[in-house]
Amino acid sequence: MACRTPFGIIEWVGLPEVLWRYRPDSGLEALDVVPPVLPVDGVPVRLTGAGEPTSLGAPTSQTPSIEWIVDAPVEGHAPLMLRTVFRIAEATPVIRFRYEMWAAPSAFRPPVLSSLVDAPEVRYLALSTAAFPHAREVRLADFNEVLHSYQPVETPLTGRHFEAGFRAEGPMIVATDDTQFRLVAYEHGSPAGEAFLAYDLSADRTITLRPVKGNWPVGRSLSAEDPFASPWFDLMAAPGGLDAAASSWRRFVLRQMADHAASRAPLIFYNTWANQERSKWWRGKPYLEPMHEARMLEEIDIAHQMGIEVFVLDTGWYEKTGDWKVSPSRFPRGLAPIRARLDQYGMKLGLWFNPLAAACSSDMLARHADCVRSWRDVPSAPAPVWETEDSVSLCLVSRYRDAFADRLIQLALEEGVRYFKWDAIDLYGCDAPGHFHGDAGNTPQERADCHAFELVRSMVHVVERLQQACPDAIVDFDVTEGGRAFGLGFLSAGKYFLINNGPYFQNYDVPIDPVRNNWNLFFQPGHARNRMLRMCLALDRWLPSVLFLAHALPDDPEENQWDSLATLMLGFNGIWGDLAAVSPEGVARHARVLGLYRQVRAAVAAADPVREGQVGGSPEINEKIDATSGCGVVCLFSAARIETVWITTRAVSPEWSVEGDADLSVERLADGCARIHARFSGAGAGMVFFGAS
Repeated sequence: MACRTPFGIIEWVGLPEVLWRYRPDSGLEALDVVPPVLPVDGVPVRLTGAGEPTSLGAPTSQTPSIEWIVDAPVEGHAPLMLRTVFRIAEATPVIRFRYEMWAAPSAFRPPVLSSLVDAPEVRYLALSTAAFPHAREVRLADFNEVLHSYQPVETPLTGRHFEAGFRAEGPMIVATDDTQFRLVAYEHGSPAGEAFLAYDLSADRTITLRPVKGNWPVGRSLSAEDPFASPWFDLMAAPGGLDAAASSWRRFVLRQMADHAASRAPLIFYNTWANQERSKWWRGKPYLEPMHEARMLEEIDIAHQMGIEVFVLDTGWYEKTGDWKVSPSRFPRGLAPIRARLDQYGMKLGLWFNPLAAACSSDMLARHADCVRSWRDVPSAPAPVWETEDSVSLCLVSRYRDAFADRLIQLALEEGVRYFKWDAIDLYGCDAPGHFHGDAGNTPQERADCHAFELVRSMVHVVERLQQACPDAIVDFDVTEGGRAFGLGFLSAGKYFLINNGPYFQNYDVPIDPVRNNWNLFFQPGHARNRMLRMCLALDRWLPSVLFLAHALPDDPEENQWDSLATLMLGFNGIWGDLAAVSPEGVARHARVLGLYRQVRAAVAAADPVREGQVGGSPEINEKIDATSGCGVVCLFSAARIETVWITTRAVSPEWSVEGDADLSVERLADGCARIHARFSGAGAGMVFFGAS
């Protein structure tokens, strides 16, 4: 039994040594995948398909993939059934797959999943890299306290790592001989040091992906009504070395990983929060003072003039959490006037949510009192949420998740909301029995770990339900703090809100102001905030920067605006601040530059990043030119008076436009590349838009 893919053939083998095999068309070596081993009723069971498997029809079309499903009884362990679900990308050689397991209906008690403690041989998959001398672990979720943001870390895995039986957290490992590569990844999420899955290396250069903790509660039934499902896994075999692997993987995440493309669109966002902070810390008024109809309509008019496409009302638009109904005191006519003005301009409406919060008097809490988060037998205590009614926390890994999804769907259909910002979802926080992460027969720690493991999947479940009802909905998960579920799992459905104000004063061992008590560091206009934002572009090597929303400040003076706009061009796509205070010249400047950016932004999102120089250095050059079209942008920064020349690494469009406060000249060379000569009179930024006029 086999399935033809755009880049090769998947063969179902069903043997104890090889469950399935991938044969790339490019003449590369076949990739053998061994069967998973899971502990069932206290015994490690190798999930080898016995007899002839059943293919559930020809591969069915998914957007943007095709799907192939194979069912097979587990050899020697009737009535266990194994399902393998393959998702095959159309434009990148990535095979996405997961396993499901259940017991066929019988008169006997369904088998259960056992503890990992006594089953060291348990695994999800294993691959040999003996033919590939170079291997590298790619971690994505190291929380960097200097930047107060998640950062990628690439660690070479040498012979000593394999000999020593090193454990790598991943989520990705790439092995290459510089002519071809193998990439393996798992789709989940956790900060470094909290891995729920990990790769064990062995002396024969086998890489084995194992569950580490929380993947299931001990005693989980394998009934046909509630099959066990693994996370999604990804395999890729293709020509090239490490850079080719990064480029192919990045393209997969951008174009094939998610069933709905809305989260990948490089729209330009505005969020009201920075002005709400200024209300508190600069003007001595409540956070919610600017959150009212007149102010929002004023800002929408200016946002439209600038070229902003998604207008996001941050906290305070609602009366109480949980019910998420519009505040009648701040918006007496509801959101209808806001929606009408946005519709007039062709803009989208976004709203802020804390998905865990439910006000003490809310209907949501009354209907889901059994879903309150608790920790060590202490229920969540009421606390105010941004100057609104006291709330408690509900558990998303419970029946409450579908009620929350229902409310979001209702807001999408009735209020026209198309962007949903999720905040304050910490990885740990519930060990209560009776939810979807264990019962009284499990220890509190087991329930806590299972909650943290399942949290990512519950979040994706809510997003998928929302997108089934509203395919163009975008959900943005705030990962501006440590201890959140950062990784590949949520990117299968949504995107990340990467940076708020960045580091706090205490990140730099600087005491906060004892009077004003504002611990934010990078909230002032100027170069410092933009440099901090650009440091986080390191993620763009593996994950497109369009999936990491961050906001530049549009404030005057002109010098700040050029630096902010050049930073925004590289994929962050966010603006926040006090729009009403921006000068008419500043509004016009944004309109002109964002108009150029919109012409090339699809190319910028697709382009692999190229950087020369250090962030904050002189010069710092960022090239984002799509190799296929030659369109994109080159952004040049300097902190001092200098002259420099940059020759693009890729051929460029013969049409370009220049913006910024640097003196730039452009010449297209015989090979199609461009020579950019830049003269800076001091700290500044310049942009060249190739393919825009």
